[in-house]
Amino acid sequence: MSETGNRLRKLLESPNFDPQNYVKQLSQQSDGDRDLQEHRQKIQNLADETAQNLKKNVYKNYRQFIETAKEISYLESEMYQLSHILTEQKSIMESITQSLLSADKDETSKEMQAAFPKETEEVKQRTLTSLLEKVEGGKNIMDVPGRHLIYNGDLVEYDVDNMSPVQKVHAFLMNDCLLISTWLANRRGAVKYKYNALYDLESFAVVNVKDNPPMKDMFKILMFPESRIFQAENSKIKKEWLEILDETKKNKASKDRHKPEEEVPKSPARVESSTNPFDVEEEEPADTEECVDLSLEWIQELPEDLDVCIAQRDFEGAVDLLDKLNEYLKDQPVTPRVKELRGKTEERVRQLTEVLVFELSPDRSLRGGPKATRRAVSQLIRLGQSTKACELFLNNRASAVHTAIRQLRIEGATLLYIHKLCNIFFTSLLETAKEFEMDFAGNTGCYSAFVVWSRSAIRMFVDAFSKQVFDSKESLSTAAECVKVAKEHCQQLTEIGLDLTFTLQSLLVKDVEAALLGYKDVIMEATKHRNSEEMWRRMNLMTPEALTKLKDEMRGCGVGSFDQYTGDDCWVNLSYTIVAFTKQMMSFLEEGLKLYFPELHMVFLESLREIILVAVQHVDYSLRCEQEPEKKSFILQNASFLHDTVLPVVERRFEEGVGKPAKQLQDLRKSTRPVRVNPESTTSVV
Repeated sequence: MSETGNRLRKLLESPNFDPQNYVKQLSQQSDGDRDLQEHRQKIQNLADETAQNLKKNVYKNYRQFIETAKEISYLESEMYQLSHILTEQKSIMESITQSLLSADKDETSKEMQAAFPKETEEVKQRTLTSLLEKVEGGKNIMDVPGRHLIYNGDLVEYDVDNMSPVQKVHAFLMNDCLLISTWLANRRGAVKYKYNALYDLESFAVVNVKDNPPMKDMFKILMFPESRIFQAENSKIKKEWLEILDETKKNKASKDRHKPEEEVPKSPARVESSTNPFDVEEEEPADTEECVDLSLEWIQELPEDLDVCIAQRDFEGAVDLLDKLNEYLKDQPVTPRVKELRGKTEERVRQLTEVLVFELSPDRSLRGGPKATRRAVSQLIRLGQSTKACELFLNNRASAVHTAIRQLRIEGATLLYIHKLCNIFFTSLLETAKEFEMDFAGNTGCYSAFVVWSRSAIRMFVDAFSKQVFDSKESLSTAAECVKVAKEHCQQLTEIGLDLTFTLQSLLVKDVEAALLGYKDVIMEATKHRNSEEMWRRMNLMTPEALTKLKDEMRGCGVGSFDQYTGDDCWVNLSYTIVAFTKQMMSFLEEGLKLYFPELHMVFLESLREIILVAVQHVDYSLRCEQEPEKKSFILQNASFLHDTVLPVVERRFEEGVGKPAKQLQDLRKSTRPVRVNPESTTSVV
């Protein structure tokens, strides 16, 4: 940058720069409009240079941006694992504390029972009955025998989403359930509350909510997929609620653990022998059935641990617990208690499946590529939902590919847009195929679904491709280059054993056929127009440079013997019509070979034949009508060029590109051989 540019940059970057004063001083110092224009150009150059430097810095640091995003993703997963470890350590510490204090609590409870012998279960039931008389709709709660009150108090419920107060409630904690009642605005006699909800102690988990002023003294009750947040009056009451809830849940779990299984009544022994020969005494199942030990602590806490894992999005931990339970109960007999435990876990499995399905839904963020779905897919497969996992995975990737294509900016240059489109689509398809093979390696039955999905994805790609290439009426050369790019990208899928070339060709065949026929008509019309103005004169290119350029073009078309048709200076011993036809026809041949599909063999061959016939018939007509010997000789020379030079090149190039000879073109060349009739006149047979 020049010294003036550096001074201007420093001036604009100074912290005390004032635009208004700067413009005012500049207008006073300038001599006229020219100075202002020059200064404006300097500022514009500085802005362009700054933008270019910014773009270079972005490109330079682009890899660092990607690596930083990956590190953030890794850090997020590690934070989830750390949270899970801390939760486990907390539960371990709490269990140790409870075990150390259990002896003291037992002694304290014995002393309390000795000091207050009247506080029996019957008294607690009467207390609960008197309290429930104040709850509208709570009369049937006492129908369960043995239910009594443990703790109760006022709480304030908050909205889970926006943490705003919802209503004031009164909670009743009983030995097997938790009752939530709301305050009545218009009290009627002794009734103060209205029944709201009743939760079994095993159906929810209690989570402490960290204080975040002004939101404090709160705890959460998780009934997946729902949750409710309550606020206590102060920290002391909150602590009491948490401790009493935890102790009551453990007491109920311990009571259920030691509850004896229902005994199967035995039939009385027969004194007299039966006279029926078909009567066979059956063995008593109660005597032979092995007792299943469900008193293990991890089994008792399994439903609650599953709720916590689902709430914390620890899907792997939840599935590990389910696998551990299934392995433990695999060879065990089915007892009523086992059925009850199975029922509780099946409800959690349904909830876990719903969460994993939501993780794979298209409504979630589609960033991260196919690898972002691996976690949810792998857990669904472990749960035995491989078919659902396959369907959700493919739907997620279809939405991702559709979104990527829709967000692709349509550039002015069609070929540039097609390069970007193919890169995005086929790269996504390749990554999806590799991820699918990794996730569903043991589920070969899902591969057919992937093949069907790949065909539908190709249809979506072809729709976007055809809309940009064929619907916009691009030239045949542009369309040929675009199809060539698409075929090359499609060939890359064969490295993973996926060949979609036939599908791509079958979807493009109609558009390609229409493009070939349309361009054929254009060439035929242009040739007929030139034929109508044909004067049969030699070409004069005027300059050696133009002659050299024409020779290069002909060599590029495959006509290597064109030098024999050039004369002295800048003359060419061929007519302008024949030379233009040769270049146009060879261009059509090359572009058609790029667009060639086996399904288009006859269409392409007939198009070439019709184009050649237009020129040959014009030469034949001119020979028949021309009377001057010199012009007839010149016309015959042009006919010889077409027959002996151009048509063999067309046949050879067609055979090289297609892989088999074109019999129709060979027959056409044989039927158009120029024949000399006598020294004064020539003709040709068509």
